[in-house]
Amino acid sequence: MIEIAENTSKNTHHVVETLLVDEKGKKSVLDIPSGEGAFTQRLLLRGYDVYSADIENILKIENKNFSQADMNKPLPYPDGHFDAVVCIDGIEHLENPFLFVRESARVLSSKGILIISTPNISAMRSRWRWLFTGHHNKCKVPLNEGRPSPLHHINMFSYPRLRYVLQTSGFEITSIRTNRIKPISWVYILLYPFAYLFTSLVYSKEEKDPKQRVINKTILKDLLGKNIYFGETLIIKARKKQ
Repeated sequence: MIEIAENTSKNTHHVVETLLVDEKGKKSVLDIPSGEGAFTQRLLLRGYDVYSADIENILKIENKNFSQADMNKPLPYPDGHFDAVVCIDGIEHLENPFLFVRESARVLSSKGILIISTPNISAMRSRWRWLFTGHHNKCKVPLNEGRPSPLHHINMFSYPRLRYVLQTSGFEITSIRTNRIKPISWVYILLYPFAYLFTSLVYSKEEKDPKQRVINKTILKDLLGKNIYFGETLIIKARKKQ
């Protein structure tokens, strides 16, 4: 078997695989962007019906179900074609992430799931870096304007923003995970009380809609949960709404 490097942060593929396997009866999966095929290979070995897609075919394994696809445009699949869509470290590269999420909803069957991983800029470690440098973790320096690249992180997502995209595009979040918590991240527990107090006050003062205030309590709880506050990569599983 060809060993393919996982082009993402450590343990991300394992966590995403676990979230997918927990879903019983899901067999047809779209892996996008598939890259060299490390995650596609995992799913093929588990017996999934895997469709791989990317802007170009650089797969290092055979998959007859590969399609060339631009994630900034409509996906080349019919409505309701998949049980699950997996997007590992892809959404932060897109010019049109809203379209991609809506297209994911379109190609998913009833109660289908979307799993997204992306650098966790809502982690306090990343927010602290932003405070002093104006750059988040995983995007530490300005992008090269003279050499635009699909590999550039042009759309970094905070948790509240990603939740908004999902909730307004036909999904409901069912699980929030991370790949790992680095030891250095625990240092930021010292800022936890200040983060809780200040965010709570802002949410309470600025939001007047009673229904949204209830939702904001859930968002605040998620933001201050260990997976988001300390985690390196944000991994979200969302289910298509009925």
